[in-house]
Amino acid sequence: MMNNKTIELPRFITIGENCLEEIGSTINNLGKYKNILIVSGINVKKILDKKIVESLKNQQLNYKWITVKAPTMGSVSIVRSNTIKNKTDLIIGIGGGKSVDVAKLVAHQVNRPYISAPTTASHDGISSPFASIKGLDRPYSANAKSPIAIIADLRIINKAPDKLIISGCSDLLAKITALEDWKLAHKEKKEKYIEYAAKLAMLSAEPVLDDKFKINNLDNRKDIVISLITSGIAAGIAGSSRPCSGSEHLFAHATDLLDPENGLHGEKCGIGTIMMAKLHNLDWEKISDKLDKINAPNTAKKIGLSENTIIKSLVMGYKLRPERYTILHKVKLDNNSARKLARDTNII
Repeated sequence: MMNNKTIELPRFITIGENCLEEIGSTINNLGKYKNILIVSGINVKKILDKKIVESLKNQQLNYKWITVKAPTMGSVSIVRSNTIKNKTDLIIGIGGGKSVDVAKLVAHQVNRPYISAPTTASHDGISSPFASIKGLDRPYSANAKSPIAIIADLRIINKAPDKLIISGCSDLLAKITALEDWKLAHKEKKEKYIEYAAKLAMLSAEPVLDDKFKINNLDNRKDIVISLITSGIAAGIAGSSRPCSGSEHLFAHATDLLDPENGLHGEKCGIGTIMMAKLHNLDWEKISDKLDKINAPNTAKKIGLSENTIIKSLVMGYKLRPERYTILHKVKLDNNSARKLARDTNII
């Protein structure tokens, strides 16, 4: 007997200039929603409050705005209680990764639809049904909800520091090794491999791999936003983050534990991708050169990570998710082999 599979995908994806100013109309086009809960950081609220509130009021929508400082279980609890108290029927996550992650996890917990409104293009969580929440003793990826709509305002995204979209590019390149890990798990552990989701994820990395790609080109920046959305949708189709997250992400999460102050998520995934490519016998130098060409970090020093952090992260990475088989689970690096890998790839 075949098991049924439900895939949630966005109904509307709006990418353009000033589209957040029309958020009220977008909500009314989606359905009969009246009580809106907005989740964002403090700075985002200061910058966007006036225009978003005006748009909501023009459409006779009630709203409450909650600000969060970090994607923690504490923030999730506060937003969840406000969602229930205010009889919220639609949640909106506006901002970078933390606000969108909190919004999507709460939406999943209380079974409410949510809209993703990214203000940066630094990660592929824009559209994925998984949330990276800091809780207990380690960062983890929790099952969450796919957005019913995505509103990507390029005017706002393009005002963000270049470092953020460069981090997004690094996160896209991570699909190269994530997919190799998925194939490895399929071959050696008989894990289910979904070809379409894999191809979609690999497609998302192609704009960055294009020799003509330039980080300052506005059309290329729009392509990155589309690619990050595509990558997240691939995860939704797969029903797991497998197409987007492998050994390079385990390495990045380990560095988050050891040195949470230095480096963006995508940056850490980028240098992780170089080393995991080496382990997979891929052309790691091509990946390193591509990162360098777009001004993304390709060494530990450029992120501010110590040699000790790199080595420990390589050794402990697979332990963060024992059930997700990757090249790190297969080779189980020790301190000496981890140091050699990092030196051979010029990471340290």
